[in-house]
Amino acid sequence: MTFSTISIIFVVMSVMRKKGFAVAFLVWVLALLAPVKGFAQYDIDQFFLRGRQLLIDGKYSSAIDNFNTLVRIDSTLYDAYFFRGIAKYNLGDFIGAEKDFDKSLSLNPLYTPAYHYRAITLSRTGKYEAALKDLAEAVDLRPSYTGLYFSRGVTYFLSQQFDKAVEDFNKFIKQESGEPDAYLNRGAAYTFLGDTLKALDDYNKAISLNINDPEGYIRRSRIYFMQGSDSLALADLNKAIRLDTANTFAYFNRAIILYEKKEINGALDDLNKVLEYEPGNALTLYNRALIRSQIGDFDNALDDYDRVIAVNPQNVLAYFNRAAVFLQMNRYRDAMDDYSQCINLYPDFAKAYMNRAYAKAHLGQYNSARRDEEIAREKVKEYRYKTRDSVSAQIFADTTKRFDQMISLESDFAKRDFSNNELLQYRDVDIQLKPLFKFSLAEKRPERMAMDRRFESLKMEDFIDDLPVASDLVAVRHSYDTQKLEASLKRLRDSLSAVISKMKDREEAIDALVYFSRALANDSQNRFNEALGDYDKAVSLQPDNPFFYINRGALQAEMIDFISSMEQNVQVLSLDNSRTARARVNENRSNYDYTAAIHDMKKAAALMPEFPYSYYNLGNLYTLSSDLPEAILQYTKAIQLYPALPEAYYNRGLVLIYLKDSEKGCLDMSKAGELGVPEAYSVISKYCIKKQ
Repeated sequence: MTFSTISIIFVVMSVMRKKGFAVAFLVWVLALLAPVKGFAQYDIDQFFLRGRQLLIDGKYSSAIDNFNTLVRIDSTLYDAYFFRGIAKYNLGDFIGAEKDFDKSLSLNPLYTPAYHYRAITLSRTGKYEAALKDLAEAVDLRPSYTGLYFSRGVTYFLSQQFDKAVEDFNKFIKQESGEPDAYLNRGAAYTFLGDTLKALDDYNKAISLNINDPEGYIRRSRIYFMQGSDSLALADLNKAIRLDTANTFAYFNRAIILYEKKEINGALDDLNKVLEYEPGNALTLYNRALIRSQIGDFDNALDDYDRVIAVNPQNVLAYFNRAAVFLQMNRYRDAMDDYSQCINLYPDFAKAYMNRAYAKAHLGQYNSARRDEEIAREKVKEYRYKTRDSVSAQIFADTTKRFDQMISLESDFAKRDFSNNELLQYRDVDIQLKPLFKFSLAEKRPERMAMDRRFESLKMEDFIDDLPVASDLVAVRHSYDTQKLEASLKRLRDSLSAVISKMKDREEAIDALVYFSRALANDSQNRFNEALGDYDKAVSLQPDNPFFYINRGALQAEMIDFISSMEQNVQVLSLDNSRTARARVNENRSNYDYTAAIHDMKKAAALMPEFPYSYYNLGNLYTLSSDLPEAILQYTKAIQLYPALPEAYYNRGLVLIYLKDSEKGCLDMSKAGELGVPEAYSVISKYCIKKQ
C-alpha cells in the first residue's frame, strides 16, 4: 500500500464512519423505503417494521434473523434481501452483503438503493471500478438524489481520481451546502491535488458549520503543519483534544509535531495516551519504540518492536530498527537474525546486508561478512545505474537513507474508523470449532414452532418422545440452576437405577431407553465411565438405533478432550492476521485416537443416512484427527442434507481458512453468520476483510 492510498483511506472513512452521519443516512434510507410495502399480509408488514427498527437500533444480528424469516415466507421480497444486506454490511460481512444486494437487484433491477449500497460495499473491498459502475447506474435512475454524488465522490477519492472527486463533492455541496462532511472530503481531495489553500478554505468552512467537531481541527492542523505553522497546528490539535479527550488521532498527530520540535517527553506522553485507548495500535508502538531507542531505553524499545512484529510480521522496518537496538546492546546474533529477516522480506535492502556484515564481523564470521558487503555494493551499483527501478527499490538500496524516523501515516487510525470493533489484535487467535451434536437432558421437552429452522425428522421426534426423560439434540449443554441440577440429577439417577434393579430382580427385559436415559444423567455431570457403560448396554440391547451411537461416539470424543485439557494441549485452529493458519498445540502433545468415536458416528450414518448431524460430527472428529480433506467432505454431506445447519458452515469455513482457501472459507462464514452464528462475524473481520 502506498503512502497516498493509506492517507486517502483515512481522510474519507473517518468521515463516513462518523456515527451521526451513518445513522442519519440509514434512517433516511429506511424512511424513504417505508411506504414501498404493498403486501396484504399484516405479518409481513410487521416483520418489515421490526426489521427496520432493529437496523436503526444497531441490532444487526437480530435484524438478520428477522429478514431471514421474511425471505422464507416470500423469496421474492427484494427489499428484504436489501435490508439484510445492510445488516451484514454493518457487521463487516461484505461478501454476504454484496450477495444480498445482488439478489435484491436480480429481483428488481430498478431498485436504486441496492445499487447505491452495493457500490459502497464494493468500494469498501477495493473494487472501485465496479462501484463506480453501480453509482453511474444509480445516478441514471435517480439523478436528483444528491447522496449518490457524495458516495461517488468518496469512491473517486479512494481510487485516487481526485479531480472527479472534487466535481462530485461540488454537485453535492451545491444542493446540500450545510453538510460539513462534504467540505472535509473535498478539502482532502484538494490536499492530494496539492492545493492547500482551497483545502484550508474547505476545512475552515467545515469548522464554521460544526465548531464542536474535532475532525475539522485535526484536518486543518495538518495543513498548518505542512505550511510550517507549528504553533497553529498545535493550537488546532489542542482544541480537538479539548473537544474529545479520547481522540487518539489528535494525540498521535500532536506527538509527531512535538517530536519534530524536539519535545521528546511530550511526544512520548501523547503516544502513551494513544496506547491507553488502543493498546494494539502498531503504528504508535513503532513510533514509541523509535523514540525509546533514541533516548537509550532499549529494553522497552525492544518490547514495543516485539509487539509491532506480533501484529504485523511483514513490517521490514520494525525488524531493521530492532536489529539496531540489538547492536546497541551488543546482541550481535539477534541483530544478525533480524537483518536476515529484513533481507528475506526485501532482498534488495542494501543497508540490511551492510549492517548484517557488521554483526557477522563481531561474531567472527568474516568470510560471510565480506560476502554481505559485496552483495550490498552490488545493490548500490544497481540502484545508481538502473533508472528503471521502482521508487521503493531505490529507497531500500539507498545506503544513505535513515530508517529510524517517526512515521506519520494514518493507517492504524484509518483502520480504526472502518470498524466499531478494535481491529488490531495480537496475532495468535484461537478459534474453536462448534461442538458435536448429541442428545442432552433438557428441563422440558422441546416445543416445535412454526418457521422453526430445526431439521425435521419424525424418527428423531419419536425417539425423543419415547425417552422417559426430557431431552433434545443440541451442540451445547443446556444451562441449569446448579443446586436444582444436582438434586434433580441425583433423583433421576436413583430413580432409573431403581427401575433397572427391579427389572433385573424380576428377570424382565430392560428397555434400552432406560439405560440411555441414565447415561444422559451421568453424561451431564461428566461421569464418563458410568455413562459409557450405560451407552454400551443400550447399544447391546438395541444395536440398530443410530442415536445411541451418536451419543456414545460424542462421549468418547469428549473423554479425549477432557484428558487432553488436563494436559493443556487441546488442539485448536489458530489463525494469524496474515491469514496464515496453523494447529497450535503444546509441544509435548500426545497423539489422541478418535477411531472409536469415528466408528460410532459412521455406524450412525449407515443406520440413518438421511440424518445430517452424523456427518457433521464426523467432520469434527476428522478435524480433530487432522484429516482435514475428509472433514470438509463430511461437513459438505451435512450441508447437502440440511442447508440450514449453521454450525456446519462455520466449522467448514474454519477448516477452509486453515487450508488457506480463504475465498470459500469466508463464504461459509458469511452463511454461518446469516444463519445465526455471531462468532462468524469476528472471524470475517479478522481473516476475510482484505487490507487496503
